[in-house]
Amino acid sequence: MWVRRVGAEFRTGVRQLGRTPRPKPRSDNEFATSHPARVNVTGRERLPFRTSPGSYPGEGLPMHRSRIAATLTGLILAGSGLSACSGSDGPDDTVDAFLEGWRTANLSKVGFVTAAGSKISAEDVYKQLRELSGDLAKSTVLLATAGEAKENGENASEPIKLDWTLPGGASWSYQSTVRLTKHNTDGWKVVWEPAIVHSELTDGDKLGLRRKAADRGDLLDAAGKPLVTPRAVVTIGISPERIEDKGKLLKELQSALKTVDVTINQEDLDTRLKGSDPTAFVEVVTLRRPDYDKIRDKVRNLPGTVFQEANRDLAPTRMFARALLGTVDQATRDDINANPDNLAQGDMVGHGGLQQRYDGDLRGVPGQAVVIARRTPDDKVEDSQVYSVEPVAGKPVKTSIDVDTQIAADTAVAAEKNPSALVAVKISDSSVLAVSNGPDGGTVDTALTGQVPPGSTFKMVSALGLLDKNAVTLDGKVDCPATKKVSGREFKNSHDMELGSVPFRTDFAKSCNTAFVNLAPKLGADGLRAAATSVGIGAGWDLGMDSFSGKVSPAASDTELAAATFGQGATAVSPIAMASATAAVARGQFKQPRLVLEPAPKIAPDGAKLADTSIKPLQTMMREVVTKGTAEALKNVNGGPVSGKTGTAEFQDGSDETHSWFIGWQGDVAFAVMVQKGGLGSEAAVPVVNRFLTALNKP
Repeated sequence: MWVRRVGAEFRTGVRQLGRTPRPKPRSDNEFATSHPARVNVTGRERLPFRTSPGSYPGEGLPMHRSRIAATLTGLILAGSGLSACSGSDGPDDTVDAFLEGWRTANLSKVGFVTAAGSKISAEDVYKQLRELSGDLAKSTVLLATAGEAKENGENASEPIKLDWTLPGGASWSYQSTVRLTKHNTDGWKVVWEPAIVHSELTDGDKLGLRRKAADRGDLLDAAGKPLVTPRAVVTIGISPERIEDKGKLLKELQSALKTVDVTINQEDLDTRLKGSDPTAFVEVVTLRRPDYDKIRDKVRNLPGTVFQEANRDLAPTRMFARALLGTVDQATRDDINANPDNLAQGDMVGHGGLQQRYDGDLRGVPGQAVVIARRTPDDKVEDSQVYSVEPVAGKPVKTSIDVDTQIAADTAVAAEKNPSALVAVKISDSSVLAVSNGPDGGTVDTALTGQVPPGSTFKMVSALGLLDKNAVTLDGKVDCPATKKVSGREFKNSHDMELGSVPFRTDFAKSCNTAFVNLAPKLGADGLRAAATSVGIGAGWDLGMDSFSGKVSPAASDTELAAATFGQGATAVSPIAMASATAAVARGQFKQPRLVLEPAPKIAPDGAKLADTSIKPLQTMMREVVTKGTAEALKNVNGGPVSGKTGTAEFQDGSDETHSWFIGWQGDVAFAVMVQKGGLGSEAAVPVVNRFLTALNKP
């Protein structure tokens, strides 16, 4: 192959060495004319040779840089016992033939001698080339001459350039030297020595690759501080040789750990103890230091226990926004198979939540070192670094999460035995302050992605639509019977409540379903959809994480419309959708909630300002839910006045089980709470809100 060099490029023409014999030049000037790719003192250069994956002797090779050459492993020599040609050409031609033979895995046209002058077969040379390449044997390498051969009597030398493409695409380039001799031979022979591959290689050495992990980017809170930082932990273990009574030890450990909500698998622990050396450290559990301190006196003096202290990168608490943040763990085989170009065994990878969604940004780019691995006289391997590509640290991902609000939310849902979710949104700028899933942090982020009926919390939306249509006033009377039939379907109130003809504000505060059924024809499907849209339900959001903004019932029939007015039927929402809608009512305008701040996703435009003639009465009614309605338990909670709406949502035909809801706001914080199968909103969701606001407003 030959090309004319243009600037720094070599890729203008190709022909196969070995197919068209080139005449021996009669002079430098004549050669420069006949063979333009030859480097001489005027600055022209011969084509770089490439080894190419899967190439065979004589194959052509496309000259794309992205396909730099072939690996040394698995290439086929053209038979064993090869007879090397004795070149009548000069040392330059012998080097050309050597590089071409290296590229095609056919060194039969080159003769070799060792540095001591003895013959060595082409097959043995290629075998050593492959072995010396070590971890780089599967990498591609571009081979090129780097100058003219210099002759000194019967000896000569010529510089060559090797340009390796390392895993991940980094390039490692350097020069080496090919020595030649024609002493006691019939032409120029290559003096085979490991230094041809790299000047520092000697017999028995190998090139090795050592991965250098990049610092992972941080998940940041609203203040720009890392949510995950090094925190003290204590690992409780057992030393088999110190055990006096194994049954008693395991029983007492289990009892102590239950006080910090940790359960151990005693059968598994017993199996591991039986298979361990007497002096081994058999891990039982790793606890954060505050949790360990709670049980320290109970476990420290148990015969057989041993302890290790360390620091680990952890969130502020064990359940802190667990489903939202995700975890960082060693890459699994599935991870590596899905991303083989960027992941290797031992790499740390995000699983779930933000850690997985932004893993590419957070993980950064690993570096690597090329080393010479040399075996020492005592049969150990020592590395000597010859090249290094430094890792590029991952980029941080900034969120709107407020640590104190998140901890208060986690504390609130942790005390509820049923699965639950709580989302808090800052009213003034619509930033998401907390995303919590109970009781243990969860793995499924129901707070953002749940799709459940909103129950009577949707009366906030229906009431807004009715007020927008001037179909009702605060004190206008609306009948609240115990039951109401629509097209043969009977609707009823919780506990068969019957209020009679009362002001609409009373119907709202007491959460009368039948009053809203009575008003459904005045609202209409169009009024319901318009009101839902005005507070962002069903809008196209991008929080930077998967989320569900809601789906409003089509209300295509009288019965469906009646059910939809109090959050049943085909209407579905998530806690984030209802928290955002509540913030819109408190603010008087919809603004898309914001969770991931950097890198910022596309933000939907602000909604139109809501009419004061509708919003003011609605805000009044939501306050009265707390002062004289279904959420009176929040009347005196810490932090100031609370406004809101309870909800009880049926979710399965033929079942009496219901989800429990509360939406509301206090000060600049709007929130939504949903407890799965929690019963009435006042029975489960309101107590969660009470705990949340109490924790949030601690003196």
